[in-house]
Amino acid sequence: MKKRFCSGYVCAIMALFMASCGNDTEQPSKTAQIKTIEAVRVSAPDFNADSAYSFVKAQVDFGSRIPSTPAHAKCADFLVAKLKSYGLETIIQSGTTQTFDKKQFRLKNIIASFNPTAQSRILICSHWDTRPWADEDGKDADKPFDSANDGPSGVGVALEISRQISITKPVVGVDIIFFDLEDYGTSGNNESWCLGSQYWSKNLHKPNYYANFGILLDMVGGSNALFPKEKKSVEYASAATDKVWKAANDIGYGNYFSSQVKEFVGIDDHIFVNKAGIPCMDIIEYNQATGGFGDYHHTHKDNMSIIDKNTLKAVGQTLLEVIYNER
Repeated sequence: MKKRFCSGYVCAIMALFMASCGNDTEQPSKTAQIKTIEAVRVSAPDFNADSAYSFVKAQVDFGSRIPSTPAHAKCADFLVAKLKSYGLETIIQSGTTQTFDKKQFRLKNIIASFNPTAQSRILICSHWDTRPWADEDGKDADKPFDSANDGPSGVGVALEISRQISITKPVVGVDIIFFDLEDYGTSGNNESWCLGSQYWSKNLHKPNYYANFGILLDMVGGSNALFPKEKKSVEYASAATDKVWKAANDIGYGNYFSSQVKEFVGIDDHIFVNKAGIPCMDIIEYNQATGGFGDYHHTHKDNMSIIDKNTLKAVGQTLLEVIYNER
């Protein structure tokens, strides 16, 4: 029995060996029939920096967009009208909130959707309100300021993206959210900031709303701006952050988008987008000299003189590259 078992075992091994050899001889012909499908890069439309710049200026021209002021109301009407003119389904999400100084405000989150039925979606967001005071300035710290980069630059980029997708349709859905009352906070109290995004995260504009990832634009128009990978973005949305920074480098904007990871943001709207279950990153300017924000931040220097079309182009073109190559 043992001898016969061994003989059968050897025969079985030989049979397997012969079969293997036979498969090897056929393998090249089978391999030759397999077609390797490679991802083909889609050419994105050309982001128009002049157009984005004009959108930034239009917001600043209304005056400081402080909540519950005429400038705030007029700017809201402008933003809604622009988004609707590009064919995006647009609503105002309104709600009552209280600021750190016990004031009550009726916030307005402006939300627009392109291709709202698409399952695959990208969220682009920014804030559109103005801080009531230039409290980081040594002069007139209690007075309003233009706030051209802090808010309007991101909104301007998003509006130009909206214009472009109305002309050349991407395959994915795109949602634009302009958060209100982001900048009405006080130092040392993180929950006093980002009131619009906090409200939205608890009251999604659509039940079970979800996007593949979100991109927050905050201070994206300064001259020679540097955008490192913000630490919380890497923690919450590493894959999406890598995707955006790779796209920027692939199309020649690596001098703006640094692969360094920097921890310099205490709180921003992307934190609350992440709390809503959507991985979201923050594209935000970093000042190497201060290790934080630019010297214009919350000062009267934050006006149209610091807005650079080249920076708007770098950010806007990168986002179009991401949108048109997402599936």
